[in-house]
Amino acid sequence: MSTGGIGPRRRGRELVFRLLYQADLTHDSIATLWKAAREAERLPGEADEYVDALVGALEEDLPELDRRIALALERWNMERLAATDRSVLRLATAELLHLPGTPARVLIDEAVAIARKYGREESGRFVNGVLDRLARDTRPGELDDVNAALPEEGA
Repeated sequence: MSTGGIGPRRRGRELVFRLLYQADLTHDSIATLWKAAREAERLPGEADEYVDALVGALEEDLPELDRRIALALERWNMERLAATDRSVLRLATAELLHLPGTPARVLIDEAVAIARKYGREESGRFVNGVLDRLARDTRPGELDDVNAALPEEGA
């Protein structure tokens, strides 16, 4: 199965985004959807472990993630968001809060790329603005650090 030239973490992020989107529409558990999709996806070990960590964080903490996203929204609420935007915001917020090894700037850039690929024309800018506010709140000073913009290995 070809990955289209994307790294294992990007591939894992896109998979989790698709699982979140499906869960949002069907009201199924993301863990159940991941369990059903895992064998067909055949992710490399690193990506598989990354997806496990993200799915675990999302299953355990979704109400808190949604609360934090809602606080960062300006003139919007969670119910008004497009399912694609809501899903990518949930994915990136889970990474910001539960997987601190990846720099905030990398997470935001990855989320914006996914939003642009799967969302509406304005999704990238919207997601960037919301995640910038969230990152400044959850990881104070990190976005101001010039070195935080350097991409991580294997992102």
